[in-house]
Amino acid sequence: MKKDNKTISRRKFLRFASTSAAGIALAGFPFASSMARAETKEVEKPNIIFILADDLGYGDLGCYGQKKIKTPNLDKMANEGMRFTNHYSGSTVCAPSRSCLMTGQHTGHTPIRGNKEYKPEGQHPMGADALTVAEVLKKAGYTTGAFGKWGLGFVGTEGDPNNQGFDEFFGYNCQRVAHRYYPEYLWHNDKKVKLPGNDWTNKVTYGPDAIQEKTLEFIEKNHNKPFFCYVPHIIPHAEILVPEDEIFKSYEGTFKEEPFVSEHEGAEYGKDLEIRRYASQSKPHAAFASMITRLDKHIGEIIQKVKDLGIEENTLIIFSSDNGPHKEGGADPWFFNSTGNLRGIKRDLYEGGIRIPMFARWPGKIKPGRVTDHISAFWDIMPTVAEIAQTQVTSKIDGISFLPTLLGKNNQIQHDYLYWEFHEKGGKQAVRLGNWKGVRLNMTNNPAAPIELYDLENDIEEKNNIANRHPDIVQQIKVIMQKAHIKDSDFAFEYEQ
Repeated sequence: MKKDNKTISRRKFLRFASTSAAGIALAGFPFASSMARAETKEVEKPNIIFILADDLGYGDLGCYGQKKIKTPNLDKMANEGMRFTNHYSGSTVCAPSRSCLMTGQHTGHTPIRGNKEYKPEGQHPMGADALTVAEVLKKAGYTTGAFGKWGLGFVGTEGDPNNQGFDEFFGYNCQRVAHRYYPEYLWHNDKKVKLPGNDWTNKVTYGPDAIQEKTLEFIEKNHNKPFFCYVPHIIPHAEILVPEDEIFKSYEGTFKEEPFVSEHEGAEYGKDLEIRRYASQSKPHAAFASMITRLDKHIGEIIQKVKDLGIEENTLIIFSSDNGPHKEGGADPWFFNSTGNLRGIKRDLYEGGIRIPMFARWPGKIKPGRVTDHISAFWDIMPTVAEIAQTQVTSKIDGISFLPTLLGKNNQIQHDYLYWEFHEKGGKQAVRLGNWKGVRLNMTNNPAAPIELYDLENDIEEKNNIANRHPDIVQQIKVIMQKAHIKDSDFAFEYEQ
C-alpha cells in the first residue's frame, strides 16, 4: 500500500517503538564489530553530507594521480581533510553497493545483492525490515534528504526513499532512467516532475544540474538544525553526455578522439536518445573529462554553500564512489587510467572494480593534509555517522566506525576481513584478509571453484596468483566465503536455485 512521505511501515514503527537506544547492546549481534555510544552531555550534532559519484574510478581524480582531468575542488577538499587509500565500495555495481552503504551490511547479508530490474520502472525494493542510515539519523533528530540516483525501490514500495528514512527525495528513482542525462522527468518524493524542454530529441535541462539546485536548496533550508544530505550523483555513469558549455569547450581538441563504439549497459531503455551516435558530438574523451569536471564544480558549490551559511566547522562532508570505472557509453578507462593501475573495472571483484576514492572534510575536527591506509568499506559508514550523531545502530551490521581514524586517535578497531559476492558474470566472491586478497570466479559452473590468492602489499595490481604457495591462507579465505554468505531467495547464486 502506498504511504505518504511522512510515514513509515507499521512493522518498522513497531520495531523502533520496541527497542530503546539504552536497551540495545550491539555487541550481542553476531555480525556487528562495534557500536556507536551515546554521550551523556548535550552537544551540537554535526551536519553530515555524503556525496557518492557513480562509476568513478580510483584513479579518476587528481588527488589520486589523474593527469588528464581537472578536479580542483575535489583535490582541495581532499587536501583540507583526510584521504583514504584502502577504502572499498559495497559491490562492483550500483544497487548492491548502495544497499551496503544504506544498511551497514556487506553483500553476504544486505537485502539487495544485485541489479534486479522491475518494469516499467524501478529496481527490486528493500524490505520493511531494512534499517538504513537515514532512519538511524532521523531517529537521532536529523532532517534527511537524498538528491540523485536511488535504485533501491520504486515510488510507493517499501524501498521508496521516503519509506526508508528520507524526508525528501529529488532525482532518478530508477537506475535505467538514470542512464539518460536529459530525462523527460525526475521524481520529487512521489510526484513526477517534468524537466523543461526535454524529450526524445530535445536536450535542454541537464538532469544533474536540476538535482544540484535541489541539493543546495535543501542545505540552505535546513542549515539551522542537524541535517543529513545524501547526494548520489549520476556522473560519470553510462551515457557520456554533457552540455557543450565552457567546461566542455575547455577540453575540446585536448585529446585524440577515436571513433565511438557502443557498449552501453542501458541500451534496452526506450529509444536510448541515440546516445551511441551522439556521445557529445563523437568526442567521448572530452565529454567524459568535462563530466567529471562538472561533478567537481558541483562539489565546489556544495562546499561554498556550507561556508556561506557559516556551518562548515559543524559539517562533515564525505566524498566517494559506488564502484570502479565502467566502459559503457563511450567511457574509456584505459585512456584515462581510471583504475590507477589496479586490475579490473566495474563488474570485477579485483581491486579496480571495488577499491574507490574516499576523503572527508571537517574543519576543526579532521586535520588537513592527512592520508590514511586504514582498511574500510561502505558498511562502515552507518556506524561512523551514528557515532558522530551520538546515537546507536539497532540492527545487525558488519561495519566498524572509523571515527577514531578521522579524528587522528589511536584506538581504531580493525576488520577481521572484508567480503564481497557478485551474482553476475558467472558468480564471484572476494575476501580481503589483512594484505591477502582471495578471488573466486565462475561459481555458476562450479560452486567450489579454485580461489586465486594475491599479496596486495607486494602485488597491488594482482598479477601473481600465489594460491599454490599458501594453502593455509586459501583455506582461511574459503571458510570466510562460506560463513559470510547467508542465502537469500531473492538474490541466490544460480547453483542455489
